[in-house]
Amino acid sequence: MVIKVFLASSSGSTAIKKKQQDVVGFLEALKIDYAQLDIASNEDNRLWMRENVPGEKKPTTGIPLPPQIFNEETYCGDYDTFFDAKEDNTIYEFLGLTPPPGSKRKAAEEEEQEEGEEDKVEDNHLVSEAEDDLVSEEEEELRELEEEEEHASEED
Repeated sequence: MVIKVFLASSSGSTAIKKKQQDVVGFLEALKIDYAQLDIASNEDNRLWMRENVPGEKKPTTGIPLPPQIFNEETYCGDYDTFFDAKEDNTIYEFLGLTPPPGSKRKAAEEEEQEEGEEDKVEDNHLVSEAEDDLVSEEEEELRELEEEEEHASEED
């Protein structure tokens, strides 16, 4: 899977340039494969991006601004949603990717899984203890019954 980042190489907006640099720099830092698709010099890229940004995600002007991020054909989001995912440490989920081994997100998932397994072991231990208690109670009741029967037979 290739992450596609739609950019404008000749944008006059400093804000757009900074956002584009932030996305690209972050993907490079995480060593995530991506392709930069220029909408300023390639009309096909511009049309494809505009057609594939979902209607509810388009701004009120109707024309989505770069950067726009896709995983192959699947829309991931714009800069704001990218930024939120980055801040929430959910960038791999945002991009539709599996976190690599050793990543913070993967470590958190593994920790949650281990805690779940520990809970199962603890639950099994508690069940085992409860079963032992029941067996002990039943053995005690049996002994008491046997003793009562013994006393009753001795009295006869």
